[in-house]
Amino acid sequence: MKDNYSVKQLAKLAGVSVRTLHLYDQLGLLKPSIRTESRYRRYGEKELLRLQQILFYKVLDFPLKEINPILDDPDFDLIKALEGHKELLTIKREHLTTLLNTIDKTVNHLKNKTMSNYEELYEGMPKEQTEAYRKEAIEKWGEDVVIRSEKALLEMPKLNMEQLKTDQKDIAQKLASLVNENPESEVVQEQIARHYANIRSFWGVTDPTDLKIETYKGLANLYVADERYTNVEGKANPAFAAFMHKAMMNFADSKLK
Repeated sequence: MKDNYSVKQLAKLAGVSVRTLHLYDQLGLLKPSIRTESRYRRYGEKELLRLQQILFYKVLDFPLKEINPILDDPDFDLIKALEGHKELLTIKREHLTTLLNTIDKTVNHLKNKTMSNYEELYEGMPKEQTEAYRKEAIEKWGEDVVIRSEKALLEMPKLNMEQLKTDQKDIAQKLASLVNENPESEVVQEQIARHYANIRSFWGVTDPTDLKIETYKGLANLYVADERYTNVEGKANPAFAAFMHKAMMNFADSKLK
């Protein structure tokens, strides 16, 4: 095994960025074995094995601040750690296999109507998390909306579902590009009308007289009250949240009366 890697060589070998290795150095998580007179970092086998441990712990969802004390513990045993990783990753693999089976079963149901109960939609997912999401949805939208939505999704042909998702993405992109426009302008309201229709489909609402005005306004309020609704690549976007809230409220008040 080569025992003298530059930071670029190690980054390529491990599939991480040079910036990540620099960060690990700054945090004291992965120090180079030596620094040359020109201050270049060089890494040996010991550092390669430590980086492997760091990446294993990251895969297992350990935060960086918890990894350092584990690796620096005088009683840390590399072989025992690897055996522990194998056990946890085996459990994770079995969990992912269950989730993949759930996807296959859901796709099969959408094509052939094979599911017998809604619980099969969530097989392999953390029960507490699933129940929490469902409870939150019921509190926000009402039990009838959630049940109707689940029923509609189960009964919806696969092609329709894919089209809904494609439309949802297209609408979101167009609205994001209009964030500097007046929320009440015609061009914005045109996209909000598409947004409203798309949301109604996800809710499973087909009755044209059932406008869901207050429910749609409730969603508008969530855009400014809950940052999860306007996250962009994991980051909150308050400007877009305020834009969506104003545009949706205007649509509800002017078009749904």
